[in-house]
Amino acid sequence: MSLLPECQPPYPGCGAVPPNGTRCTACEALAEALARAPRPVTLAVIPARFASSRFPGKPLALLRGRPMVQHVHARAVASGAFAAVVVATDDARIAEAVRGFGGHVALTSPTCSSGTDRAAEVLARFPGVEVVVNVQGDEPLVDPEALRTLAEAFQDSAVQMATLVRPLEEEERGNPNVVKAVVAGSGDALYFSRAEVPFSRDGKPAPRWAHVGLYGYRRAVLERLARLPPSPLEQVELLEQLRALEDGIRIRCLPTAFRGVGVDTPADLARAEALLPPGDFFVDASPKVR
Repeated sequence: MSLLPECQPPYPGCGAVPPNGTRCTACEALAEALARAPRPVTLAVIPARFASSRFPGKPLALLRGRPMVQHVHARAVASGAFAAVVVATDDARIAEAVRGFGGHVALTSPTCSSGTDRAAEVLARFPGVEVVVNVQGDEPLVDPEALRTLAEAFQDSAVQMATLVRPLEEEERGNPNVVKAVVAGSGDALYFSRAEVPFSRDGKPAPRWAHVGLYGYRRAVLERLARLPPSPLEQVELLEQLRALEDGIRIRCLPTAFRGVGVDTPADLARAEALLPPGDFFVDASPKVR
């Protein structure tokens, strides 16, 4: 295997499977550290995309002097749930910012169509990783406890894939932007929909859950998902997790009190900044952008 001085997008680049491929020196060092980590080796991947129709460059948008992606990274590290935290991006500006605050970055292909694809490309570099948690890069207030809950679900050998759900508020029932989850008694998802499900024909009460878009995968499941084409129900509902259900992959749903604060616009950024607690998860020496 040859080593590149700096991470590059894969094929060719950093990411071809060793020993015949290539890896950059940073990814090689991380791979060696992961090989020594306690099992199951769990990796957090933060997909970060510069291009956005509503908010270009949002991973680098500043909250209290630090890029948003740094806030997400700090909270993932603070969870203590991961052997390592990696930012996956195809943009050199994001990569430079991550290296600037001491994070590990993996350059991924610009052809990746989703965060799942980016996470799968990162996974290919680290053969020892058994579980991957996909942490959304536009959630600067992601709860470390929620991340621990997701990672710890894989202590159950029956769990293939996991996600989070929270109680659905009454006023959210008709909102298609709030994804609903229908959960079996086993805790596995029966369905996800933008529609009001389950429908109560006689007005009887039913458990109602809202989906929180964080995912964990066993290695084989993420590799399998990355090979699958978009499924019919996924294309109808525009919900990527339906691809897994349609292919027979069970998704364990874990209750949480965490409510995401996603940043899709500059107005969302201002709202997130107002909600940030003083000091947040940074130590005083953590670098700021001046």
